[in-house]
Amino acid sequence: MKRRRSVKSRLETRVTRHPSATVKPPEAARADMIAQAHARSRAIGLRVSEAPDFQPLGRNDLRGLIDVNHTLYAEARPVMDALHAQIVDTESMVLLTDRNGVILHSLGDTDFVEKARRVALRPGVSWAERDRGTNAIGTALVDGQPTTIHAGEHFLHANHILTCSCAPIADPWGRTLGALDVSGESHGFHKHTLALVRMSAQMIENHLFNTEFADAIRLQFHARAEFIGTLYEGLAAFAADGTLLCANRSALFQFGSTLAALQRRGFEALFGQPFPAFMQQLMRARGEFVSLTLPSGVRVLARGTPGAAVVGAQPAWPERAARERERDPTGAAPTAGARAPTAAWQPTLADLDTGDARVAGVLERVARVRGRDIPVLVLGRTGTGKEWLARALHQDSPRRDAPFVALNCAALPDTLIEAELFGYEDGAFTGAKRRGSAGKIVQAHGGTLFLDEIGDMPLAQQVRLMRVLQERAVVPLGGARAVPVDLRIVCATHRDLRAMIAEGSFREDLYYRINGLAVTLPPLAERTDLDALVARVLAYVRREIHEAPARITPEVREYFARCRWPGNLRQLANVLRTAGIMAEGEDAIDLVHLPEDLAHDCAPAECDDGIEARDAAAPQTPVAPCTPKESAHASRPARLSDWQARLIDDALARHDGNVSAAARELGLARNTVYRHLRRR
Repeated sequence: MKRRRSVKSRLETRVTRHPSATVKPPEAARADMIAQAHARSRAIGLRVSEAPDFQPLGRNDLRGLIDVNHTLYAEARPVMDALHAQIVDTESMVLLTDRNGVILHSLGDTDFVEKARRVALRPGVSWAERDRGTNAIGTALVDGQPTTIHAGEHFLHANHILTCSCAPIADPWGRTLGALDVSGESHGFHKHTLALVRMSAQMIENHLFNTEFADAIRLQFHARAEFIGTLYEGLAAFAADGTLLCANRSALFQFGSTLAALQRRGFEALFGQPFPAFMQQLMRARGEFVSLTLPSGVRVLARGTPGAAVVGAQPAWPERAARERERDPTGAAPTAGARAPTAAWQPTLADLDTGDARVAGVLERVARVRGRDIPVLVLGRTGTGKEWLARALHQDSPRRDAPFVALNCAALPDTLIEAELFGYEDGAFTGAKRRGSAGKIVQAHGGTLFLDEIGDMPLAQQVRLMRVLQERAVVPLGGARAVPVDLRIVCATHRDLRAMIAEGSFREDLYYRINGLAVTLPPLAERTDLDALVARVLAYVRREIHEAPARITPEVREYFARCRWPGNLRQLANVLRTAGIMAEGEDAIDLVHLPEDLAHDCAPAECDDGIEARDAAAPQTPVAPCTPKESAHASRPARLSDWQARLIDDALARHDGNVSAAARELGLARNTVYRHLRRR
């Protein structure tokens, strides 16, 4: 009874504070919302009798827009699939838009798709209020609230056949990214559709939250255990020092405050206990719930996940550390010394053996030292997969459950590399974090430290690194106590370190300390496993771009064989990713889908200086493709765009100008052929 009186007292207090406040019935509030939206449509100058615009974005422009909204698109696609499965056979479709109301992707019942096209409900079309008047997508984006617009509530008469339910999608900071919508025939209206859309939008927001803060310490919490792991759980992200970075809508509701009021507050102010004590409790719990108390006095259950930012300093989480060691298959170096992003696949030495004899020899030599404390130096041109080899060596070693920490020595200025590598104590320099920071060496304790572009490390840091490798201990900047470390070191460079030693820019003693076993990865142009590499990279691309083709045409294969590939595996991966987007939904990647500037690195078929001559060129000297004068047939096009045009012209000639037949032969959309004809 006492609790009931307390609740009643609080309610009375609220009413007393707002004596004139009146709450409109839902029907009246909805009528006001529709009236305001119609007023906006009239003010724009739209007329109710206007016909829908059937001019969507071109294919390339739409793909460019999808690329700009890549994270939203990637996180929303699986949720859209699940939502469509719930409403299948209801004569409706699921739509994803960007923040401006342009449709990015759609899934629909076959019998409704054609009707939807009649009202321009298709990818590439804007459904903002300024273009379509009052409608669920445009109105929800304007109001920032989940909205249903049914039948005659649409401003344009042409859209009265529709019933649409839409919910905005926000990023972790509350900024609108886009919208999720279900549209169908008006006679199929169901009041529960909006609830499904709202739940799906919230699911996307939670996925975006976890992706954005993958490197942070993330907390899931709720007063009831059964709600943890559901849409209703609170999500909060913390920095390594316990400072709140962000929280989702459910967390803010439980805190009873706004993100602006809570941001940058410490963990203890939010949950009533010191952050280090909580982390120790969390590690002892090993995935079980721990009890916390909110500022309101409400007790909640919580489960935590330490991110990549702290996993190196938390060896008690080996399974999490293993999941954090991943990146794309190009061997690209991380930016600014950051850890590689999380992915699902862990490379092994066997995975890297794709049929090239020289690479197989490198893998065999490296495999012999994988369980030994022998430093490995990986040599090779930029993009040949040096870090990929280092990760595979780590994964196949007894240290696989400990951290793999990577630092690109060329990506940091001289003033920062020392702090990043060796760490620092509180107050070591202006701008230093409170409580200091563990450097990459300490983070790699028990595991592997990969130093990419070691040839770019300043001399002063070379001296300190040499001491660490000798003494197996590191002294942070501003500190006096040495911290013991146990780690495997793998270094990589594209530079000639012996020449640098002769010039005095690289220490000879450090060279022999890191050069226990030196191996050299061949450039892509010299490898014999191009087909296997293309298949491997395309499989990775299809994990990101589900409708990308799984193969290339024989013409592309021939074209690739004539390329110098100065960017090596990194360049190949970027070319195939771009081509995969351009060819999305088609059977194979053809020449028309390749980036045009690739022609600068590929010689025409008749070029006399073939692969063998190019391989003999100096490693760092670009070899220009042969000019028409050097070719046996000077009239053969040298630019990729000219090759593409010639292919389409030849196909049209073979089919007596039949666009559909030519498009089918080339595996292209008819619009691509029509665009080519318009440019003639």
